[in-house]
Amino acid sequence: MDAVTLLGMAAGTLTTISFLPQVIRTWKTRSTKDISAGMFSLFCAGIFLWIIYGFSINSLPVIITNIVTFILAFIILVLKLQNA
Repeated sequence: MDAVTLLGMAAGTLTTISFLPQVIRTWKTRSTKDISAGMFSLFCAGIFLWIIYGFSINSLPVIITNIVTFILAFIILVLKLQNA
């Protein structure tokens, strides 16, 4: 892996793991009162487009980190919609 790919993986990893505290808190408390369904819907749609973009440019850092981010954000969105 070259330096640019490692940089991309590091950046993607940091932004992806930033969702973990929210997922854990939401999962434990089952409270989504202060979470915007609209924001998470748009965010998931944007992340899905990043995944498609990653495949189109064949960029492993973009693909992997956005798939993980999508999963984490989608969990929050599902919990929000279940509690709506």
